[in-house]
Amino acid sequence: MRVIAGTFKGRVLRTVNDRSVRPATGKTRGAIFNILQNRIAWKNARVLDLFAGSGSLGIEALSRGAQHVVFVEHSRRVAEFLKQNVEQLSVNGACSIEISDAELFLKRIAHPFDIIFADPPYAWEKLLQLPTLVFESGAVAKNGYLIIEHPERLKFQESSLWRNVLSRKYGNTVLTFFSSVTEQN
Repeated sequence: MRVIAGTFKGRVLRTVNDRSVRPATGKTRGAIFNILQNRIAWKNARVLDLFAGSGSLGIEALSRGAQHVVFVEHSRRVAEFLKQNVEQLSVNGACSIEISDAELFLKRIAHPFDIIFADPPYAWEKLLQLPTLVFESGAVAKNGYLIIEHPERLKFQESSLWRNVLSRKYGNTVLTFFSSVTEQN
């Protein structure tokens, strides 16, 4: 798996050699960043990469100039690969790695993020509740976005906290972009 664009373009990222992690494909990462290119000023962006795995989404954001990325990964074993990727790119000062359950991390958020990437396991039992968990925590900054990669069969219910800005389908995967209902994007 390679970084698509920016400072680290072409650099190879490591990940576990089993199916415990489902890294975002180059196609979906490219789609996410193409959609965000005119919506986000990367230079000052604070990014949260929930369910980080190898860190490909957060590292792609750093490669494009994000100010800081917080990676949240539940598995210590998977987090070791993430740590190696961060060290290989010498971006330790621009990020932090939290070994934590995503829901527990959201309960102790200290500040909002401009972009939150969430690529949870498709079988995660709280996947349908994820937008509500994120927006209730105050994790999304004004004019910020939550982007969830999820299976096509999943349909998010309307909420008074967030709205679906757009969805794009890539094979059996859907990318859904959410923002606060108070924002006019």
